[in-house]
Amino acid sequence: MTPFVATDEPVAAAPPNHHHQLQRQRNQEHRDDVDEEPPRRAAKRSRTMTSTEEIDSTITRPGSVKINVQGAFIVDPDAATPAQNGSDNGRVSPSHHETSDIRLPNHTGIVSHIAVDIGGSLVKLVYFSREVDSTDPGGRLNFQYFETDRIDDCIEFMKLLRDKHKALNGSRSQQLCVMATGGGAYKFYDTIRDALEVEVLREDEMECLIAGLDFFITEIPREVFTYSETDPMHFVSPREIIYPYLLVNIGSGVSMLKVTGPRSFQRVGGTSLGGGTLWGLLSLLTGARSFDDMLAEAEYGDNTKVDMMVGDIYGADYGKIGLKSTAIASSFGKVFRMKLQAEAAEAKVADGPVHDGESHNGQEESSSPFSSADISRSLLYAVSNNIGQIAYLQSQIHNLSDIYFGGSFIRGHRQTMNTLSYAIKFWSKGEKQAYFLRHEGYLGAVGAFLKRQPANWGRRGSLEGLDDVQEWRKGMKTESEAKTKKKKKRREKRNTRRVNVSWP
Repeated sequence: MTPFVATDEPVAAAPPNHHHQLQRQRNQEHRDDVDEEPPRRAAKRSRTMTSTEEIDSTITRPGSVKINVQGAFIVDPDAATPAQNGSDNGRVSPSHHETSDIRLPNHTGIVSHIAVDIGGSLVKLVYFSREVDSTDPGGRLNFQYFETDRIDDCIEFMKLLRDKHKALNGSRSQQLCVMATGGGAYKFYDTIRDALEVEVLREDEMECLIAGLDFFITEIPREVFTYSETDPMHFVSPREIIYPYLLVNIGSGVSMLKVTGPRSFQRVGGTSLGGGTLWGLLSLLTGARSFDDMLAEAEYGDNTKVDMMVGDIYGADYGKIGLKSTAIASSFGKVFRMKLQAEAAEAKVADGPVHDGESHNGQEESSSPFSSADISRSLLYAVSNNIGQIAYLQSQIHNLSDIYFGGSFIRGHRQTMNTLSYAIKFWSKGEKQAYFLRHEGYLGAVGAFLKRQPANWGRRGSLEGLDDVQEWRKGMKTESEAKTKKKKKRREKRNTRRVNVSWP
């Protein structure tokens, strides 16, 4: 089966030649005998029905890139075949949640572009590579990220990709193109273009997020999953009907999009308390210097040493309103009181009598009642709970039952996913479902990758060339107004002549 090609983009007309003339003559000769074939309608995009281990057909994704995803699968470490982890019901251990490459064993065409999503904290890069040392055809989609503060490292890496692309494909390929999205696509546009000396095309951030998510939902097996402590990472099969849904994209900040179709969406809300908030506050409160370090600390922290729980107030569950004793009543609610108690204890020890051989100056300071790991876990819960509740409220307002969480904030972190999932389940009483993705941080980059179109096809959905189009429209409008004004003057002149002729 070959990939279906989108037909709604204008194709550049080929120059006439002898073959075309002969074909037209043959058509004319047989026109009396053969009914003219009705124009073919643009084929509808087929949705693949898959198991959790294989995909049975090909797709055309948004835009006009032809990528054959027949047999596509996520590559687990040290594996060259579709992942076999877990049982037939799609369940798998959470330790297998990784941002792995996606193998495309049946794609043989040249891919002349890479995609980058430049956010406030991270740069996400997606590129296609060949299996150079393998006898198997095809290639894979690769995923890599850099901190935005180190975008120069990302640019150097893209230079390597550019040089490798040229060496592998030679003169038969187009020059490498960079598809860019996110706020940094504008901020670093000149920097990337000048450094790489290639074309840089900017794409709308929200459209790219949706295009990337739709691709993962419908086409990649073992990508989308639900999560809970009792049933971690239960994979769901790609499905035919996906709209409407709520996309909660958690990056430095949080955006929430109501999506009713491939190009039909509305930003319905969000919050400034996102990944950047967690990263910033923990950098002030702990010694962690990277987001991954902060998440690692949160793994073994105990938030009950920092947070005030329902049990701390009532001594038990508050069953009347459905609150367990382990529910958080106040994030960081214990800190002030515990800190005062610790300071009072230290002062009391300092004022005590000095015995022989002892010295206050040499006395070790008393340990803190809570650790940086406890703080990390508490703040992670605070940010995640806030996002989860706002997401539920937006889904309730807009009557949406499917909620997809994306963005680099999650990173497959079990506590984060469990908190978000529990919040949706608790507030909706089980009527709404939270979904997560293995490549949750790369929705925008993958969407930008999919929007690449062949040269000279025009870019109907792109932001590139928008200024030129607007200038052209402005010129056409001015010209039209001038013609209208000229016609009006002519009519007035003719009317004046008629009045003069009929005047007694």
